[in-house]
Amino acid sequence: MFGLIAGLGIGGAVGFGLGVYFLPILTAGPGLDAATVRALADSAERRGKFVRDLPGSDVLHWGDGTIMLNDNKIWLDGHISPGPDYRLYLTSQFVDTGAAFMAIKSAARQIGPIETFENFALDLPPGLDLDDYQAVIIWCEAFQQFITAAKLEN
Repeated sequence: MFGLIAGLGIGGAVGFGLGVYFLPILTAGPGLDAATVRALADSAERRGKFVRDLPGSDVLHWGDGTIMLNDNKIWLDGHISPGPDYRLYLTSQFVDTGAAFMAIKSAARQIGPIETFENFALDLPPGLDLDDYQAVIIWCEAFQQFITAAKLEN
């Protein structure tokens, strides 16, 4: 009897964990189409590159592509690994690990949730001074996991 109860408990916990991970993937909206990404690229004031080989990234947590910003929008021409509860942050310094991000997170500017994993876009708040920020960080709030980062260049 104990084995049955333990098995049901373990199965329920595993099922719940998989649901937390896969629900955002299954409900992710479509990303920007290629024509929209090209049109936005002409207005980019700053750019950065997400690469897969950062010290804090791994086979399950990565980004690949170009992140771009103008006065009112930030968008990705590329992909990030799928997962739940991703947030995009702007920071005054580049960091490439979870521990380094946690050390500066209180000073980071959260822009918003990421709800798709390819060619996403987020609106920037009015009055944001892009010169105050040197990097973009993608972070998983649910699991306190570093996903990727990019240094911003003019």
